[in-house]
Amino acid sequence: MSEICIAILRGINVSGQKKINMAELRQLLSGAGLEELETYIQSGNIVFKANQTPDKLEEVIRESIMGHFGFEVPTLAMPAEAMDMVIKENPFKDKELSKLHVTFLATHPDSQLVESLPASSNTDEAYRIIEKVIYVYCPDGYGRTKINNMFFERKLKTTATTRNWKTCLTLWKMAQGKAYGSY
Repeated sequence: MSEICIAILRGINVSGQKKINMAELRQLLSGAGLEELETYIQSGNIVFKANQTPDKLEEVIRESIMGHFGFEVPTLAMPAEAMDMVIKENPFKDKELSKLHVTFLATHPDSQLVESLPASSNTDEAYRIIEKVIYVYCPDGYGRTKINNMFFERKLKTTATTRNWKTCLTLWKMAQGKAYGSY
Protein backbone atom coordinates (compact mmCIF):
# COMPACT_ATOMS: atom_id res chain seq x y z
CA MET A 1 0.00 0.00 0.00
CA SER A 2 1.30 3.44 -0.90
CA GLU A 3 2.28 5.86 1.82
CA ILE A 4 2.23 9.66 1.63
CA CYS A 5 5.78 11.00 1.50
CA ILE A 6 7.64 14.27 1.23
CA ALA A 7 10.96 14.82 -0.51
CA ILE A 8 13.06 17.96 -0.40
CA LEU A 9 15.88 18.61 -2.83
CA ARG A 10 18.91 20.69 -1.95
CA GLY A 11 20.40 23.40 -4.10
CA ILE A 12 18.29 23.38 -7.25
CA ASN A 13 17.17 26.46 -9.20
CA VAL A 14 19.41 28.73 -7.13
CA SER A 15 21.18 31.52 -9.07
CA GLY A 16 20.73 29.64 -12.33
CA GLN A 17 22.46 26.53 -10.98
CA LYS A 18 21.07 23.00 -11.31
CA LYS A 19 17.95 24.10 -13.15
CA ILE A 20 15.03 21.71 -12.92
CA ASN A 21 11.59 22.46 -14.30
CA MET A 22 8.97 21.21 -11.83
CA ALA A 23 6.60 19.86 -14.51
CA GLU A 24 9.50 17.93 -16.03
CA LEU A 25 10.50 16.67 -12.57
CA ARG A 26 6.95 15.47 -11.84
CA GLN A 27 6.86 13.60 -15.16
CA LEU A 28 10.30 12.08 -14.54
CA LEU A 29 9.44 10.89 -11.05
CA SER A 30 6.02 9.59 -12.10
CA GLY A 31 7.91 7.41 -14.57
CA ALA A 32 10.06 6.19 -11.66
CA GLY A 33 7.00 4.91 -9.81
CA LEU A 34 6.03 7.82 -7.55
CA GLU A 35 2.30 8.53 -7.58
CA GLU A 36 0.09 11.60 -7.25
CA LEU A 37 3.08 13.95 -7.36
CA GLU A 38 2.71 17.59 -6.44
CA THR A 39 5.48 20.14 -6.18
CA TYR A 40 5.60 23.38 -4.24
CA ILE A 41 7.59 26.34 -5.56
CA GLN A 42 10.73 25.89 -7.61
CA SER A 43 13.14 24.82 -4.87
CA GLY A 44 12.37 21.10 -5.00
CA ASN A 45 9.57 20.34 -2.55
CA ILE A 46 7.61 17.24 -3.52
CA VAL A 47 4.61 15.51 -1.95
CA PHE A 48 3.64 12.11 -3.37
CA LYS A 49 2.58 8.56 -2.65
CA ALA A 50 4.99 5.62 -2.82
CA ASN A 51 5.49 2.20 -1.31
CA GLN A 52 9.24 2.40 -0.69
CA THR A 53 11.38 3.30 2.31
CA PRO A 54 12.75 6.86 2.59
CA ASP A 55 16.28 5.59 1.83
CA LYS A 56 15.08 3.85 -1.33
CA LEU A 57 13.03 6.91 -2.37
CA GLU A 58 16.08 9.16 -1.94
CA GLU A 59 18.08 6.79 -4.15
CA VAL A 60 15.34 6.62 -6.82
CA ILE A 61 14.96 10.42 -6.92
CA ARG A 62 18.72 11.11 -6.97
CA GLU A 63 19.38 8.52 -9.69
CA SER A 64 16.43 9.74 -11.78
CA ILE A 65 17.68 13.32 -11.62
CA MET A 66 21.26 12.30 -12.38
CA GLY A 67 20.17 10.18 -15.33
CA HIS A 68 17.88 12.82 -16.82
CA PHE A 69 19.45 16.16 -15.87
CA GLY A 70 23.07 15.02 -15.50
CA PHE A 71 23.86 16.35 -12.04
CA GLU A 72 23.78 15.18 -8.43
CA VAL A 73 21.12 16.62 -6.12
CA PRO A 74 21.16 15.83 -2.40
CA THR A 75 17.69 14.53 -1.55
CA LEU A 76 15.92 13.93 1.74
CA ALA A 77 12.72 11.87 1.81
CA MET A 78 10.41 11.25 4.73
CA PRO A 79 7.00 9.82 5.46
CA ALA A 80 4.34 12.52 5.95
CA GLU A 81 4.24 11.66 9.67
CA ALA A 82 7.77 13.07 10.00
CA MET A 83 6.50 16.48 8.89
CA ASP A 84 3.65 16.10 11.40
CA MET A 85 6.30 15.84 14.11
CA VAL A 86 8.21 18.85 12.71
CA ILE A 87 5.07 20.96 13.04
CA LYS A 88 4.05 19.63 16.47
CA GLU A 89 7.53 19.72 18.06
CA ASN A 90 8.28 23.35 17.11
CA PRO A 91 10.09 24.78 20.17
CA PHE A 92 9.67 28.36 18.94
CA LYS A 93 5.87 28.58 18.78
CA ASP A 94 6.01 31.78 20.82
CA LYS A 95 8.33 33.51 18.31
CA GLU A 96 7.63 35.30 15.04
CA LEU A 97 7.19 32.30 12.74
CA SER A 98 8.22 34.22 9.62
CA LYS A 99 11.74 34.21 11.14
CA LEU A 100 11.77 30.44 11.71
CA HIS A 101 13.56 27.94 9.47
CA VAL A 102 13.87 24.18 9.68
CA THR A 103 17.06 22.35 8.73
CA PHE A 104 16.55 18.70 7.84
CA LEU A 105 19.54 16.42 8.41
CA ALA A 106 20.28 13.32 6.34
CA THR A 107 21.48 11.43 9.42
CA HIS A 108 21.07 11.63 13.17
CA PRO A 109 23.84 13.91 14.40
CA ASP A 110 26.58 12.45 16.57
CA SER A 111 25.90 13.51 20.19
CA GLN A 112 29.51 14.62 20.73
CA LEU A 113 29.31 16.86 17.66
CA VAL A 114 26.01 18.31 18.91
CA GLU A 115 27.54 19.02 22.32
CA SER A 116 30.46 20.81 20.67
CA LEU A 117 28.23 23.22 18.75
CA PRO A 118 28.70 26.83 19.81
CA ALA A 119 25.77 29.01 20.70
CA SER A 120 24.88 31.70 18.19
CA SER A 121 27.00 34.83 18.47
CA ASN A 122 23.79 36.84 18.03
CA THR A 123 21.95 36.64 21.35
CA ASP A 124 18.54 36.97 19.66
CA GLU A 125 19.16 33.93 17.45
CA ALA A 126 18.53 30.42 18.67
CA TYR A 127 18.45 26.86 17.43
CA ARG A 128 17.20 23.60 18.81
CA ILE A 129 17.99 20.11 17.56
CA ILE A 130 15.30 17.44 17.83
CA GLU A 131 16.22 14.10 16.25
CA LYS A 132 17.21 14.87 12.62
CA VAL A 133 15.66 18.35 12.58
CA ILE A 134 17.11 21.70 13.59
CA TYR A 135 14.77 24.60 14.27
CA VAL A 136 16.58 27.86 13.56
CA TYR A 137 15.13 31.15 14.79
CA CYS A 138 16.85 34.16 13.24
CA PRO A 139 15.04 37.47 13.83
CA ASP A 140 17.48 39.38 11.59
CA GLY A 141 16.78 37.05 8.66
CA TYR A 142 18.18 33.76 7.47
CA GLY A 143 20.44 35.49 4.95
CA ARG A 144 22.30 37.18 7.81
CA THR A 145 22.63 34.32 10.27
CA LYS A 146 25.83 32.35 10.77
CA ILE A 147 23.84 29.35 12.04
CA ASN A 148 22.77 28.34 8.57
CA ASN A 149 22.67 25.14 6.51
CA MET A 150 26.40 25.18 5.72
CA PHE A 151 27.27 25.76 9.39
CA PHE A 152 25.32 22.68 10.49
CA GLU A 153 26.63 20.52 7.64
CA ARG A 154 30.21 21.43 8.50
CA LYS A 155 29.85 21.06 12.28
CA LEU A 156 27.66 17.93 12.28
CA LYS A 157 29.32 16.24 9.29
CA THR A 158 26.08 15.42 7.47
CA THR A 159 24.08 16.62 4.50
CA ALA A 160 21.30 19.06 5.28
CA THR A 161 18.72 21.22 3.57
CA THR A 162 16.72 24.08 5.02
CA ARG A 163 13.19 25.32 4.46
CA ASN A 164 11.36 28.28 5.94
CA TRP A 165 8.43 27.64 8.26
CA LYS A 166 5.85 28.65 5.64
CA THR A 167 7.18 25.98 3.25
CA CYS A 168 7.11 23.34 6.01
CA LEU A 169 3.50 24.24 6.81
CA THR A 170 2.53 24.13 3.15
CA LEU A 171 4.13 20.70 2.64
CA TRP A 172 2.37 19.45 5.77
CA LYS A 173 -0.98 20.76 4.47
CA MET A 174 -0.37 19.19 1.05
CA ALA A 175 0.34 15.84 2.72
CA GLN A 176 -2.78 16.23 4.87
CA GLY A 177 -4.76 16.90 1.70
CA LYS A 178 -3.54 13.66 0.18
CA ALA A 179 -4.48 11.80 3.36
CA TYR A 180 -7.89 13.36 3.80
CA GLY A 181 -8.79 14.30 0.25
CA SER A 182 -8.55 18.07 0.46
CA TYR A 183 -5.94 20.73 -0.12
